[in-house]
Amino acid sequence: MKYLKYLLGIITVIALLFIGKGMLTPSLSYSSEIMVNKSINEAWAVMNDESKISQWLKGIKEVEHVSGEKGTVGAVTKYTFDEEGQESTILETIHAIRPNEHIAMDFVMEGVMIMDYQVDFTEKDGKTHIKSSTVTKGVDIFMRSMISFMESSMQDQEDENMNNLKKIIEENTTNYFPSPVVNVVEDVQQ
Repeated sequence: MKYLKYLLGIITVIALLFIGKGMLTPSLSYSSEIMVNKSINEAWAVMNDESKISQWLKGIKEVEHVSGEKGTVGAVTKYTFDEEGQESTILETIHAIRPNEHIAMDFVMEGVMIMDYQVDFTEKDGKTHIKSSTVTKGVDIFMRSMISFMESSMQDQEDENMNNLKKIIEENTTNYFPSPVVNVVEDVQQ
């Protein structure tokens, strides 16, 4: 009986520490930065190319446009991820967008978390600096507690995604800005 009391006491302390960490850490903030050797226009185009998204977002299985005009404020996109056989969905809603400069959106994983995600682009000397900033909150005290223990893995995942993005931007061969065909008409003198 004495051991049962000690066991219950230890379980209670662990539970209180777990819940307390979630109360003391209601959200996580992290960021990641890359510099790419491409123009800002090309870097933006590659990041927004749905056919390339699975090359830089780990575990993405499917992208489905849900509502609104793609690439505009209010547009909603559903992302389906598969990580080690575990499938999850996230809804993205765009809240602000300035092409080639800034995009801000919310990602909602129902019953789990809400992420406020922003990406900023700046160009200098033909290179593009890309910085992501994320604030993640669990939807309830249990999920806030869970997420509070995941800070380093979330940061590592964002760094990996950004490094993957850097790679596909720098290796890009898609011509997003084809030059218009110009027909030259010779002036024939008579």
